[in-house]
Amino acid sequence: MTLRCLFVDFNSYFASVEQEDDPRLRGRPVGVVPVMAETTCCIAASAEAKAFGVSTGTPVYEARERCPDIVLIQARPARYVEVHHRLMDAINDCIPRDPKPPSIDEVPCWLIGRERKRENAEAIALNIKRTIVERGFEAIKCSIGIAPNEFLAKTASDMQKPDGLTVLELSDLPHKLHDLKLRDFCGIGPSMEKRLWRAGIYTVEQLCSATREHLRAAWGSVEGDRYWLQLRGHHLPRRESPRASVGHSHVLGPELRTYSGARSVLFKLLAKAAMRLRHEKFLAGGLAIRMRFVGMDKRFERDLSFAPLDDTPTFLKLLGHELEALERALASGRWNPKRHPPLSVSVTLVHLEPRGSVTAELIPERRRSQEMSAVLDQINKRYGNNALYFGAMQDALSQRAAPMRIAFGQIPETALEDEATDTPAHELWLKRERQFKVMAETAHRESRDKRKPQAR
Repeated sequence: MTLRCLFVDFNSYFASVEQEDDPRLRGRPVGVVPVMAETTCCIAASAEAKAFGVSTGTPVYEARERCPDIVLIQARPARYVEVHHRLMDAINDCIPRDPKPPSIDEVPCWLIGRERKRENAEAIALNIKRTIVERGFEAIKCSIGIAPNEFLAKTASDMQKPDGLTVLELSDLPHKLHDLKLRDFCGIGPSMEKRLWRAGIYTVEQLCSATREHLRAAWGSVEGDRYWLQLRGHHLPRRESPRASVGHSHVLGPELRTYSGARSVLFKLLAKAAMRLRHEKFLAGGLAIRMRFVGMDKRFERDLSFAPLDDTPTFLKLLGHELEALERALASGRWNPKRHPPLSVSVTLVHLEPRGSVTAELIPERRRSQEMSAVLDQINKRYGNNALYFGAMQDALSQRAAPMRIAFGQIPETALEDEATDTPAHELWLKRERQFKVMAETAHRESRDKRKPQAR
C-alpha cells in the first residue's frame, strides 16, 4: 500500500465556472481577464481556448490573433470562492478529512488504511468526479492524481487533462515520468530549468537518475535533497515557513493609468496590507513600493526601512513622501505619463516581527495613529472594507480598483476583502496576485521586444 495522496486539480477552473454559469459558453473558447482591456492578459483559458494555444498569461491581443472567436469574460472572484467552497464540501463528503486546499483550484487529500490500496483509491477518485456532477456542476471537470506523496500526486494530476485519473505507484517510478518535461514539475520554472541545464540535466530521465549530491549542487540548497527524495516516492512534511511579508499588487485598468490613478490605488493597497498586518498580529520594519510603466523596462522602486510599526497613517505618510519624486519628474517633463502610462503597482510590508516582541509605542502621536487604525479596522470589519477610508484612496474606490483577489496559493478572507458597496460581491473582479502580475509585465515586455527592429 504505497499510495498516500489523492490530488484533485480543477481544470481551467475560472473559465469552467463561467461556462457552468452560462451554458451558452460551453464548448466555446473562453478567456478570463482581470479587466476588459486589450493591454491585459488572460488569467485563465478554457480547454477550447487552450487548443488554440491560449493559456494563462497570454496577452489579450495575442489571444484574439490565435483564436478570433474567443469570448473574453471579466473575472468574478467572489463567485469563484463560493463555488470553491461547494466543491470542497463535495470532496469532503467522499473522503471526510476536511482537506486543506493550497489554492483556489486544487486540493490534496490524504489516504489512510485500506484507502491506500489502488482499487480503493481509484474508487474514491471516481466518486469525487461523480459527486461533483451530482451536485450540479456539469461543466467543471477535475483531473486527479494518486501517488505515494503530494509532489508526485500533483504531477500525476497534470499528466492526463482534462477530466483525467492517473495513478503512480512505486513500481512505476521513475520510468513513467520520463516522457515529461522539466517544466512539468512543480518548482521548476524558467530560472531553475536554466540552472539544471548548467548542471548537465536536460531531460526528466537525467533528473531522475541524478545523484542526491548532484541535485543538491544544482539547487544550491537542501531543496535538491528534497527533490531527490520526492522523485523516489518519499513522503516529506510540508515546510512551514514564517510569514515574511504582507503585500498587494494591482494591474491598472485603462481608466487609472495616470499618476493620480496609480497613486490612489497604491494608497488603497497599502491601507489593505496594513489591515492584514494588524489582523495577523505583526509589525513591519520595511516597505517596498513598485510601479511598472507601459513601454519601459525601468521601474519606479523604493525600499524603506524603519522601526517596526503597524498603523495605517504612518504607512501612508511614508508612501506619500516617496511618491513626491514621481510628482517632480512629472512636473519637470522627465516622465510623460501619456507616452509611458503606469501599468501596475504594488506595495509590500517586509521585515515582519510578532507584535508582542516589540516594546509598546511611547510617542503620543504614534499611539493616536495606532488607536485610529484600530477603530478603522473595527468599522470596516463590521460594515465592509473601506466603509471608512482615507481621502487619497477616492479615485481607486470610485473605479472599484483592487477589490478582492485570489492568489494561486491563498483563499482570501472575505472579512478582510469584502468592499462596502452597493454592487453585489459576485460582480467584483479579481486578478491572481503575484504570478499574474509577473505574467502581465513579461507579456508587455515580450510584446515590445517583438516590435523592435532586429539588428542586421
